[in-house]
Amino acid sequence: MSLEQFYVLLIAIFTASACALPGVYLVLRRMTLMSDAISHAILPGIVLAFFLTNSLSSPLLILAAAGTGMLTVVCVELLQMTGLVKEDAAIGLTFPALFSIGVILISRYSNNIHLDLDTVLLGELAYAPLNKLRIGGYELGPVSLYVMGALLCLNLVFVLLFYKELKLVTFDVGLAATLGFAPTVIHYGLMTLVSMTTVGAFDAMGSILVVALIVGPAATAYLMTDGLARMLIFSVTVGCMNAVGGYFIADVFDVSIAGAISTLTFLVFGLVLLVVPQRGLIAIAHRHVRQKWEFAQTMLVIHLLNHEGLPEAEEESEIVHLHEHLQWEPTFASKVVKHALNNKYVSQTATQLSLTDRGRSIARKALVQ
Repeated sequence: MSLEQFYVLLIAIFTASACALPGVYLVLRRMTLMSDAISHAILPGIVLAFFLTNSLSSPLLILAAAGTGMLTVVCVELLQMTGLVKEDAAIGLTFPALFSIGVILISRYSNNIHLDLDTVLLGELAYAPLNKLRIGGYELGPVSLYVMGALLCLNLVFVLLFYKELKLVTFDVGLAATLGFAPTVIHYGLMTLVSMTTVGAFDAMGSILVVALIVGPAATAYLMTDGLARMLIFSVTVGCMNAVGGYFIADVFDVSIAGAISTLTFLVFGLVLLVVPQRGLIAIAHRHVRQKWEFAQTMLVIHLLNHEGLPEAEEESEIVHLHEHLQWEPTFASKVVKHALNNKYVSQTATQLSLTDRGRSIARKALVQ
């Protein structure tokens, strides 16, 4: 691996890690669409800052983008406060308007500046090492490496310093306000970090693909654990794994690195969604099947208990007529009887069923409930 390739990989890891930290809180607060809105709405801020500085490496771009991101949050919340527009509609109205302004500015003045619309939307991580940081005639490495490294440290420090406050505001805003915290300040602080992280990743990843780095690892971690601290760790870990895996996939198939990382992020989320214990789709399907048979067996033992000791008990416990009494399909009734026999809920004598002590206990417990 060459030095330039190592830089690309390191930038991808820093970017994924920096995006994963605030992404956890956006997922928990059900504000993931806000990351999409901010990632698009910061475009006019970047363009206007570029007009002022004529440099894509100026720190003013990050500040202007953060300001535009905060403007997006404020506009969305003002629309919500009217009571006439819900959050999703407010987001859908705000960010296309701001993004369109940025697109118009680029289209209008793109003949005179080096700001390409495709790069804005899609990004190209492979070109990030070309923009070197030069101090005193020395090249110190890619600018994006230092920018994303600084943002990663900033996000990490913010999470560590305000961990309890963020946790309280995320899960119970009312309690946080009662205890004397400032939910609004913490909220806007988090949104500022999201805006700054988004614009930091903007140069390498583009407006669209950076959303996957904010939402994907955090959503994956959300499926894996209930603990906030573990979720933060899992989110960063998954983000780094996606960055490394996506880079090597892009290298093998000669495709966009950012696109490969985003695609792998989706695939990893889909895989976890399927196989994660207890919460995964496979586990849920298995649980539904198990509950179906447990419920059917409970119905069987209740049926036998209700007729136990009565004159019609012999007829009601006949296996061949069971499906008629319980209105089941014959095949289904046979499978239920088989499960009940295996679990020792019932015993079979010739063609008749009778309750075991275990089955009788389950039936009585179900009737009491």
